[in-house]
Amino acid sequence: MFSLLDGLSKPEQIAERCKEIGAPACALTDHGNIAGTIKFYTAMKKAGLKPILGCELYICSQNPKIKEKENKKLSHFLVLAKNYSGWKNLIKIVSSSNNPEYYYHKPRLDLPTLKDLHTGDLIGITGHLGSTLADQILDGDSLVDGWENIGVEHISYLKSIFGDHLFLEAQLIDKDNLPIQETLTNCIRKLAQLTNTKVICTPDAHYCRKEDAVDQRVLLCNNLKITFSDISRKIINDQDIPMGCFFTSDNYHIPSQEEMKNIHTEEEISNTNFVCDLVEEYNILSKPKLPLFKCPPNFSQDEYLRELCRNGWRDKIANVVPKENQQPYLDRIKYELEVLQGAGLSSYFLIVQDIVNYVKSQGWLPGPGRGSAAGCLVSYLIGITNIDPIKYSLLFERFYNEGRNTADNISMPDIDVDIPIEKREMVIQYIKDKYGSDKVSQMVTFNTIKGRGALKDVLRVYGNITFEEMNKITKNIPDESKIADDLQEMKEETGEASIVRWALENDNDKLKEWCFIDENGQLQGPLSKRFEQAIRLEGTKSNQSKHAAGIAISSEPLNELCPMVYDSKNDQLIAGMEMQDLESIGIIKFDILGVALLDKVMTIRDLLNEGV
Repeated sequence: MFSLLDGLSKPEQIAERCKEIGAPACALTDHGNIAGTIKFYTAMKKAGLKPILGCELYICSQNPKIKEKENKKLSHFLVLAKNYSGWKNLIKIVSSSNNPEYYYHKPRLDLPTLKDLHTGDLIGITGHLGSTLADQILDGDSLVDGWENIGVEHISYLKSIFGDHLFLEAQLIDKDNLPIQETLTNCIRKLAQLTNTKVICTPDAHYCRKEDAVDQRVLLCNNLKITFSDISRKIINDQDIPMGCFFTSDNYHIPSQEEMKNIHTEEEISNTNFVCDLVEEYNILSKPKLPLFKCPPNFSQDEYLRELCRNGWRDKIANVVPKENQQPYLDRIKYELEVLQGAGLSSYFLIVQDIVNYVKSQGWLPGPGRGSAAGCLVSYLIGITNIDPIKYSLLFERFYNEGRNTADNISMPDIDVDIPIEKREMVIQYIKDKYGSDKVSQMVTFNTIKGRGALKDVLRVYGNITFEEMNKITKNIPDESKIADDLQEMKEETGEASIVRWALENDNDKLKEWCFIDENGQLQGPLSKRFEQAIRLEGTKSNQSKHAAGIAISSEPLNELCPMVYDSKNDQLIAGMEMQDLESIGIIKFDILGVALLDKVMTIRDLLNEGV
């Protein structure tokens, strides 16, 4: 799911497929990260299914501090969280694999380091092609000399870490195309007898259904910078293809129970269900963990926010707005405080106003107020914004809708604070100094394949359209920002939002030469299949980067709540989940945006003050 440009499935699709085949549970084990766990957990729970949270760790043969070519090769090792304690341990392990001392092209550990980090309540699994065990006993498609003794020694070491919670895996889903799978599985079964270890059966699911294989191949081709023609030529000439099994087989789906029964023993299936039952039901979501803002003596959070509002009232309303016009302000402030403090959000507003006050105290210019936040009278009175929402008839409900709150979830406000771009790092450092460096971090974001990009990716991979025609087609696909409201309506009505579909529905005349929607709502035309594929690929994660504005702040150390991942571009550790997911586990996102225009205005102001 978050195995970028490799895993295809979206969380809702995984849950749907599980229900379709009657599977009561499913494990998510992305390569080297757990960024997708919150979305996966939520989708599975919503479907009434058990989410099993894990990771396919990257393991190097030598100490991960050794960053040399001979220690670059990585094997895979699966870990699953048995319970909430195991989930916390999994966070710690993934964060450690991103330690800058260990990170080398990918987050990684060696087995001794994994042993030191393991605190229990994790399930360990090895055995598939590319796993630590397979890489010990195989050399290409051949068994190494003495493989039995090597395998027994490796399993014994893993048991010193996981004890009876170590399992070997038989993976036969593509044995007809990869005969080595059967050879390896026979060895796994023999080693299981020698070491008294249970064997489970696993698929190698990178997408949900067989028919999804062609979509995954588009992702792989774009990742490898090759076309389908290149792949076909290599196959004909019997040349090696990176990740070649995905281009010659469509068996890397979530198989039905019948498919697994046809290739695995009853004991292996029973052991798989045993592992499923070992995993407990536990909750990883949380209400907001807002840090407490340090108020003056004898003030609670709520009392201090009200005091700041009273001060703002005196300065901005009492002596400014005619008395006969003040009633709307009075009604509004009472209502806003009732809503916001009823949701326990006083600390949020105190933190934001403190950040803005710091910017002002340094003689820098904050922005006057961006977007819907300008509709909040509380923000205006305490100095977060400079716009009177009553004067300009701005709606509080557009900023904050208490109807979204439930007993289990409090919707957080979203206030964007604009600051001079050259001062942003200093502002972030101020926040870290105030609340603790271990509780403040920038955060990861995952870019997705969108409209025009999705269609270009598909057309490029098939390679039978010129660059000029490709541009001629895709120029008719609008930018997401220009149709954001329409896309939101589309998602509310259909559950999906597609830029390509929107273009076909609204600008069909410009695209009908290649694709159009018929009276039955079906796509027709010479490139209809390509358009359909682009629509399916929209929303797929493509690459990871650092969020441009988001700052995560928590009342607890972040590395205890979410994985911290290495941002190699900026040489720093950042919160390793997207902002919506961070909020789902109680970590609050604050948007601190660097705006170059503010730097320019400050420069002009300073020059004028100097009399230049």
